[in-house]
Amino acid sequence: MSSPIRRAPRRLAALAAGLVVGALALTGCSSSDDDQPASTATGAASDAFPVTIDGALGSATIDKQPERVVTWGWSAQDAVLALGVVPVAMPKYTYGGDANGVLPWDADQITKLGAQTPTLLTGQDTNEIPFQQIVAAKPDVILAPYSGITQDDYDKLSKIAPTVAYPEKPWATTWQDQTTIIGKALGKSAEAEKLVEQTNAHVADLAAKYPVLKGKSFVYGSNNDPGQLNVYRASDPRVQLLNQLGLVNSPSVTDLDPNPDDGSYFFQVSYENVSKIETDLLVAYFDDQAAADTFASDPLIAAMPSVKSGAFAPIVGQSFVMASSAPTVLSMPWMLDQYVPQLAAAAEKVK
Repeated sequence: MSSPIRRAPRRLAALAAGLVVGALALTGCSSSDDDQPASTATGAASDAFPVTIDGALGSATIDKQPERVVTWGWSAQDAVLALGVVPVAMPKYTYGGDANGVLPWDADQITKLGAQTPTLLTGQDTNEIPFQQIVAAKPDVILAPYSGITQDDYDKLSKIAPTVAYPEKPWATTWQDQTTIIGKALGKSAEAEKLVEQTNAHVADLAAKYPVLKGKSFVYGSNNDPGQLNVYRASDPRVQLLNQLGLVNSPSVTDLDPNPDDGSYFFQVSYENVSKIETDLLVAYFDDQAAADTFASDPLIAAMPSVKSGAFAPIVGQSFVMASSAPTVLSMPWMLDQYVPQLAAAAEKVK
C-alpha cells in the first residue's frame, strides 16, 4: 500500500536556501494582479486583528484578516472551506481524491461556495513541501495545524507568510482544535466554535442512535507492512473520533506499546503476537475490499476472537480512509452516517 496514510519518513526536499530567498524577493516586488483568485470569504470577521497564534514551532502574528490562504497537511483545507473561505492553494490528494486530486467533501463544499478548484500543491504523498508553489500563491497566511512540518520547514514557510503549525505534536491536533485554531487565524472564531458544536452534536446523535457501541473496547489498526499490524495510540485523532462514539480504548494498546514516548502515533505488532491483543472490536482501514478480505483471511488474524466472532469493522475505500484518518467538520458528516451502522453491526457480534 503506497498511500499517504503511511506517512513514510520524509525525504528532504532538494531546495537550496537561496532558492527560497530568491523566490521571496520575487514575491515582494510582484504586482497584486495575477492569475490566482483571492480566497473567497463569506461573513464579517468576528475577531480583531492582529492576532497571534502560538505553536510548537513558533508564534504566528497575523496583522489583518487574511484573504489569500494556503493550507498544508492533511485537513486544514476542510476547516477553511467549512468557514466559507476558499484557499488559493491546498494539497493535492492522489490518495482518496477525485481525478483532480480533491477530496469528495472538499469538492462538494467548493461547489456549494460557487468557487473554482484552488491551486493544488504537490508533495503531499511524500511530505515534501512545495516551497516554490507556495511562494507563487502569495499567501497572507499558511495554515498547517495538522501536519508533520519540521522546525526547518516552519522557518522557511514563515519567511513566506505567517505560518500556523501544530500546538504540541505533529499529526496529533484534534479536529476540534484544528477548527478553532483556523477560525482564530481567519477572524472567524465564533463561526468555528459553532461548527465544532454542530459536529459534536452530530456525533453525539449517532452515539445515541447506536447505544451498542457504548463501553465496547476497540483497537484501531492498519496493515501497511506485510505481517505487521499498526496499532494506533490514544492520542491519534482517528482513535479519539471512535471514543466520541462511546467506544473505549483496549488496555492492550497500552500494555503492548514498546515505546510510548517515541513521538509516533502508532506502534507495530507482528502477526505472531496479535493473539496478545484483547479487544471487543477490531477496526482497521484498507484501500479496497480485496485488501480487507486478504487481511482477515490470514490464519493468525482470523484466529483473533474479534475477527472470528465477526466483531471486525473494516473501513474500506481510499476516501473513507482519508475521512476517518483525518476527521474534520466536513469529512465526519460525509463518512460517519455510512460507517457507523457497520460499526454497530460489528459491535452486536461481540461475545
